[in-house]
Amino acid sequence: METARARSAGDRRRDFRPDIEGLRAVAVLLVVLGHAGVPGLDGGYVGVDVFFVISGYLITGHLFRELRTTGRIRFAAFYARRMARLLPAAAPATVATVVAAWAWLAPQAARAVSMDAIATAAYSLNIRLAVQGTDYLDAAREPSPLQHFWSLGVEEQFYFLWPLLLILAATRRRAVLLLGSLAAGSFAVSAWQAVATPPWAYFGLQSRAWELAVGGLLALVGRRLPARAAWIGLALIAGCAGQYTGGTVFPGWAALLPVLGAALVVAGDGRNRLLGTRVLGWLGRLSYGWYLWHWPALVFAAHFGAGPWTRIAVAGAAALPAWLSLRVVERPLRLRRRGLVLGAATTAVTVGAAVIVLGLPMRVPGEGTARDTAQAVTAQPDPGPALLALIETAARTRLVPRNLTPPVTTAARDTPPEDRACLASLDETTTRTAVAKGCDRHGDPDATATVVLFGDSHTEQWFAAVDSIAKRRHWRLAVFTKSGCTPAAVVTTKLGTRRPYRECTAWREDALARIKGLHPTLVLLSSRTYTEAGTDAAWAAALAATADRLAARTVILQDTPDPRGVSVPDCVAAHPTAVDRCALTAETALYPARRAAITAAAATAVIDPATWFCTAEVCPAVVGNTLVYRDGSHVTSTYVRLLTPLLDAALPV
Repeated sequence: METARARSAGDRRRDFRPDIEGLRAVAVLLVVLGHAGVPGLDGGYVGVDVFFVISGYLITGHLFRELRTTGRIRFAAFYARRMARLLPAAAPATVATVVAAWAWLAPQAARAVSMDAIATAAYSLNIRLAVQGTDYLDAAREPSPLQHFWSLGVEEQFYFLWPLLLILAATRRRAVLLLGSLAAGSFAVSAWQAVATPPWAYFGLQSRAWELAVGGLLALVGRRLPARAAWIGLALIAGCAGQYTGGTVFPGWAALLPVLGAALVVAGDGRNRLLGTRVLGWLGRLSYGWYLWHWPALVFAAHFGAGPWTRIAVAGAAALPAWLSLRVVERPLRLRRRGLVLGAATTAVTVGAAVIVLGLPMRVPGEGTARDTAQAVTAQPDPGPALLALIETAARTRLVPRNLTPPVTTAARDTPPEDRACLASLDETTTRTAVAKGCDRHGDPDATATVVLFGDSHTEQWFAAVDSIAKRRHWRLAVFTKSGCTPAAVVTTKLGTRRPYRECTAWREDALARIKGLHPTLVLLSSRTYTEAGTDAAWAAALAATADRLAARTVILQDTPDPRGVSVPDCVAAHPTAVDRCALTAETALYPARRAAITAAAATAVIDPATWFCTAEVCPAVVGNTLVYRDGSHVTSTYVRLLTPLLDAALPV
């Protein structure tokens, strides 16, 4: 009687198709070269979609043959095979990346990579990335060196459900109907989410399942197309890789072409001469490992400032650890057939390495003790010259002080805790929640005079200073701020989407009505510099139009210097003896043309805090012993508190 292992080996021999191995090679080449920045391959990311179709075809074919032959699917054996296939290669790549992050990246960045590794081990990194992509305060995070593991999360989530559904279907006809319905529903979600919530569309199982389902349908239908179908499919895939860019709305409708191309190749007669060559066959066998190693190599290369040619060389060199992993780790362990034990062991190693890094103390070396900024500023009757002198000194300073405050390891949490979470979420459309939280009763809540802080998160970052001023002047302070929502009368794009920020428009109108009802003595208006909102003159006119509608004495507070998404705390941690490399160029960070346009268009008072942050040339990352920025966009509350007397003096009496 034929043993189960012999039957399995026979199945593998029947399943093996050189053209599919070659198609794997094409897919990985597109992904790797596209990520490396090879000209003409901006759309190389479609290689992942090709992988999804191949995976759906092979796994569904195997599962259905087992169901048809034995009447059941052995779940333990199936998941053991999956673990034996995936984890021997994934674990070394993940652990090496965690160790490299600990050695080379800033402490908080290394901790984030460790959290990504834990999510990777749980096949949930795609969910973590989707959440981060739609989190306003976390959207500027640098790409994770483990980010490419999102595709494995999608696959394993799909294969957690698909065997169960296949058993419920029982027959080929029902399985085709079920998988076809799943594909249609998933594609509809993908087309909608690609515009509405791109991070969830790109990383989510719900919008990617149809690509795996297409491969599964090919396996169930089982029909072959003429040889020319494969050539047409390859042309479609290559055309998408060459024509698509990072700005393409994807997946959605744009994913149809590469998926169709992969389907045509898979449905071909299997005798494509190009795909069956030995070179592509070798690359196909190496494709999984190369995919795992190339991305962290490129991320670390970028960290060290690698140029275009170096990036291409690094991407190619990543094939070496992939080959070593295949020879030394993957094949020997895979042949042992103890998939569940192997899976548990490799997962434990991965999680253990991540936990060790998370448990290590986060320290950033410093040199000497800098002058206490708060003491230097508040000790002077006129704090302006004292702060200016500190900024001038900071522009020439290279060393991070040992008494830095807040520490770079906690800078991201240096937000105004007293504001009762008055920054409305991306989805809120009214100020009712803010009023329920008491956001209109800060400062001196019993005062008769009311002032309003109105705008986005770049307005809310001033809360600590404005609240202190309101208490001193006996003002009641109302705070109406919303994530990513400018008070200017323009329509921007909602963060994490490709659609107009309609929630902002609705919230802004509600906030204006609420503010008018308060009959405020003063409205302090501020906004981030939104580069998407037309010309500087148009933007300035829109901001002035909002100020005119308020029917109150309005002060426009110009924006703080913009790090342009580069995490300043991470930079400071990475360059403790060359912190001047983290300074912002004033010309870039201050948008001088926009500032001039706002000043010219405003019929109200305008306060420009530029000199509170910058010299004529640079905006230092550290002033005295104070870290100025908490991320790649916002100022620390610690620094804002230092500016309280300066803002107080600039506001109308």
